[in-house]
Amino acid sequence: MEDFNFCSRTKIVFGRGKENEVGLQVKPFADKVLLHYGGDYLEKNGILDRIVGSLKASGVEPVLFDGVVPNPRLSVVKEGIALCRKEGIGFILAIGGGSAIDSSKAIALGVPYEGDVWDFYTGKAEPETALKVGTILTIPGSGSEMSESSIITNEADDTKYGIDNALIVPEFSILNPEMCFTIPPFFMASGLADILSHQFERYFTPTKFCLFSDHLLEGAMQAVIALAPKILEAPQNYDYCAEFMWLATISHNGVLDAGRQSDWASHRIEHEISALYDITHGAGMAIIFPAWMKHVKSTDLDRFARLGTRVFGIDPNGRSKDEIADLTIKAVADFFASLNLKISLADAKVPTDRFDEMASKALGRSDAIGRFRKLAHDDIVAILKLAV
Repeated sequence: MEDFNFCSRTKIVFGRGKENEVGLQVKPFADKVLLHYGGDYLEKNGILDRIVGSLKASGVEPVLFDGVVPNPRLSVVKEGIALCRKEGIGFILAIGGGSAIDSSKAIALGVPYEGDVWDFYTGKAEPETALKVGTILTIPGSGSEMSESSIITNEADDTKYGIDNALIVPEFSILNPEMCFTIPPFFMASGLADILSHQFERYFTPTKFCLFSDHLLEGAMQAVIALAPKILEAPQNYDYCAEFMWLATISHNGVLDAGRQSDWASHRIEHEISALYDITHGAGMAIIFPAWMKHVKSTDLDRFARLGTRVFGIDPNGRSKDEIADLTIKAVADFFASLNLKISLADAKVPTDRFDEMASKALGRSDAIGRFRKLAHDDIVAILKLAV
């Protein structure tokens, strides 16, 4: 087990109708709050009215800022920063999924900073302070509601970078499983794929002995696989939605990778696909992970064999580790396909003429990415080709 620091300060407020308590949660932090959200479903379902009503009842003035889009944009972040400064905002409330939350975190970083908030994402500067952030989760999957991460796309050059910083860990996150009842099937499936991809990033580790977290991760992966067909068939089942929400949160709050090194190469590669072609992140992970697995399987056949036998139920009798690894990778791809997600770039109609550019952008300022196996430029191109 590796040395680690772990701190989780996010207060989780979980259950039916908990968004109606948001005013009580915000009031200790500020009297004026930015509500950052996107889409018209919040208004159609009366969710926005309930949130605004709760805030006003607690003496908190809400300032509405619509405009969240998938793969959140730097231009929107800068609009939000300007609005917060103009209105004297003291707190950011994200309403939505990962895009709303990541965008809100970026706004929170940018408001007190005199320079360009993009400096934090490119590593040119380190944040020293930020506005506090809270969330009302409506689309699970990203885990951003309890993480220190924010990922933003810069439309100027089609780059997508992230930051991990304790300043942007949400102060509270409100999780009402009833919010899942109206999630379209594609976004539900993408969320499930995103959760599993977060677990894979942690499971494939160079850390040699991490027995406890291995078991935690295997149990969490088994839960996703068991839950997926149930929730897609009965999306308004409260218990299924509750499991879905909590799985998404726990899979990205640091608990499952404490004491082990995580990989994250697959996420870096997918970010370049979604930056250029604007596909949904979870759907992109369903394409990239099987390809990544094919490329790196020889790095640790024992780990692939353990995943296949313990999580996907592959019978090891009479089979070599290499055969088990191949069957494991097929099982992963078959699971994503069972969610009605595309499992190749060709099926997703993603062009294949910019692989060199995507590999260079994925590397950023580094010579290689990933920890399970270091991937250089040619490795990333090879993975993208396997994904075709």
